[in-house]
Amino acid sequence: MLPKSKLVQLFCTTVILIQSPQLLADRIQQPAIEHAKVEQALLLAQAAQNERRIAVGEQGVILTSNNAGDSWEQAPVPSSVLLTTVKFSDDSTAWAAGHDGVVLKSVDGGTSWRTVLTGADILALNIESLEYAITVETDDFVREELGYKLEDAELALEEGPSSPVLDLLFITPQHGFLIGAYGMMLETQNGGENWQHRGFSLPNPDGLHLNRIYQQTSGRLVLLGEAGLLLASDDDGANWYELDSPYQGSFFAAAETDSLYIFGLRGNAFRFDENNQEWQTIDLPTEATISDATVANNELILVGQGGVVLKQDGDDFHQVGNRELRSFSSVSIAGDYLIVTGEAGVERIALTKNQIAAGEL
Repeated sequence: MLPKSKLVQLFCTTVILIQSPQLLADRIQQPAIEHAKVEQALLLAQAAQNERRIAVGEQGVILTSNNAGDSWEQAPVPSSVLLTTVKFSDDSTAWAAGHDGVVLKSVDGGTSWRTVLTGADILALNIESLEYAITVETDDFVREELGYKLEDAELALEEGPSSPVLDLLFITPQHGFLIGAYGMMLETQNGGENWQHRGFSLPNPDGLHLNRIYQQTSGRLVLLGEAGLLLASDDDGANWYELDSPYQGSFFAAAETDSLYIFGLRGNAFRFDENNQEWQTIDLPTEATISDATVANNELILVGQGGVVLKQDGDDFHQVGNRELRSFSSVSIAGDYLIVTGEAGVERIALTKNQIAAGEL
């Protein structure tokens, strides 16, 4: 049977709904809405490449900036689905993805976009991969489990695909990954010309949502998921193994300074102790869910629900600026400022004490 609708934590509360194929087709093919005040649109993610910035969010909205987030313009986009992630794969090539399995590509730094995948394509890739896996599998029990997954995928395609992409990462301009709901993972080795479905081969038998893919400075890839799921690969994604998890909730963000830090629901934060090979609990001055993390001057910056913007100071964290009621979904660094996105759009928040604490664009 098709899995029931679940909560997918995108800044930490977005519902995946199963909808009619016609409604999905209309949304996938309908251009993004035009905002009168585009900087105030709901924005879930951003990417930075030198001074260039891209932010994505509701109803296909994509914003671009050529001055490190000081001003923004809306780009024309061929789809109006909620976009959840955006990344650069080189100086001029960018990728955005989101609900209904929509994946967009730009070769001019985000000025223009074209659709390269939809949920129907992702399900077809899943079916193709499962059919092949069944033909080469010799274990009867594994073959049976793959058969059940194949039936689910075929039924899902008939019902109308709902394959939200929650994050993406290119570790080289040619080698990239898409991850998302129900354990979905796609991989390309040729810059997105072709994609292979890898989700069924992960050590994730329950098909838990994959929320974030992160690459450490060592090159190791880490997948952060729901229900405490942590997966890692030391060979650029060829093989994956499960990591011990410090708690059983969802993870949404990772960053690395002196060690790897991971963040999740209700202020849960952990640091990996390399010497003892174990996770240490980090005490944050909040119980808000942390949505994203970055590093400035070798110190962590965290953003999350309820206007949380935390800056690390040694072993402590303190709020940057005045805490607002609105929630933040992503953060990047632009000189002495943070660029944050969220339910109220995009904002610049000063990091230095002698500047204005916060200011809307």
